[in-house]
Amino acid sequence: MTLPPPIDHRPLLRSLFDAAIAAAQPALCLPRHLPARPPGRTLVIGAGKASAAMARSLEEHWEGPLEGLVITRYGYAVPCRHIEIVEAAHPIPDAAGLQASARIQGLVTGLSADDLVIALISGGGSALLVAPGDGLSLADKQAVNRALLDCGASIAEMNCVRRHLSKVKGGRLAAACHPAHVLSLLISDVPGDSPIDIASGPTVADPSACADALAIIDRYRIPVPSAVRALLESGQGESVKPGDPRLDACETRIITAPQSALEAAAAVARAAGYTPHILGDSLEGEAREVGRALAGIARQVQLHGQPFQTPCVLLSGGETTVTVKGQGRGGRNVEFLLSLALALDGLPGVHAIAGDTDGVDGAEEIAGATLAPDTLARAWAQGVHPRQSLDNNDGHGFFQALGDSVVTGPTLTNVNDFRAILIDGPDSFSRS
Repeated sequence: MTLPPPIDHRPLLRSLFDAAIAAAQPALCLPRHLPARPPGRTLVIGAGKASAAMARSLEEHWEGPLEGLVITRYGYAVPCRHIEIVEAAHPIPDAAGLQASARIQGLVTGLSADDLVIALISGGGSALLVAPGDGLSLADKQAVNRALLDCGASIAEMNCVRRHLSKVKGGRLAAACHPAHVLSLLISDVPGDSPIDIASGPTVADPSACADALAIIDRYRIPVPSAVRALLESGQGESVKPGDPRLDACETRIITAPQSALEAAAAVARAAGYTPHILGDSLEGEAREVGRALAGIARQVQLHGQPFQTPCVLLSGGETTVTVKGQGRGGRNVEFLLSLALALDGLPGVHAIAGDTDGVDGAEEIAGATLAPDTLARAWAQGVHPRQSLDNNDGHGFFQALGDSVVTGPTLTNVNDFRAILIDGPDSFSRS
């Protein structure tokens, strides 16, 4: 008897990812949060990978005059009529971001209580909105960012350090707008959706302290310039704290978040005949460890029908970390996926996709990749060694060699990582 060929699930997996991205588009989620016109000026500021698309949506739905400036990642600009869009570097800040941040600081000087500031904040803003603290240089900030990205610290830990080395993060930008009313519209890309961790919280109060930032640096043995340690030890980098009267006229709204993206993907899975199960929107930890853990769940589902029956899709979001030890072209999503592949070891009927909803996994212009039961076999056939690739943090090199990379281009939004594991069921063993 001739068995039917294995089903190619890549189109379905990609449709799940695309649905997640579409659900987080500013044009869909921003208009209903816009306030009434103020008696004075309307000033728009912001930073993040979604900030330009947010600015365009705001312009399309705003009645009355407005002006402003937002900073987005290179390649993520969209045309606006009244709001200036500046592109800068991410994840390592550059001079363009430094100059644009200084201009934003100038724009918010001298506002009145009749004025309205609309702050458009999304993931990526920590690197794009860069204003080094007293005694620090751009080079200092670049060095700290590189070290934070490689050490395996969580996003909350990284942003705690960033807040205390900045003149605009940790509520300082909102304080500079006083006495104007400040409405912050946030697209969350962080586990738990805490506003203080979205772009390092430039418009919200920060309960953490310089001592906390210093403890994180010491915990991960991060090499930092002497000026950085001096600033933190002196307490001069303290941020704006809860209860500060300069923030009394500030309002914060999260307009979309990872959970919304997962729910959109779940609807697509359901329509395709797969029962979706959302495992969580804030999974954290080392990417390879998360890969092994989810592989264990997928194996239990496939072999024993526990805790879910097949066919199903396991959906999750959040932000994993990678402790970089190799020299490869890594990213946390492809690192997760390669670890998942090794742990599944070709288990029939299990397919997956993992990607960053901003279209950039790590420093590569690649969103992520897909996985099939024959991934490891195809790699070996091409002379690509899966374990060596993982040890070298070379997930992108691995999946690109197989033609399994997922490339979206700029998505103009960012609600963090997206993962989907599709499990066909026991009958797939006879077809694989």
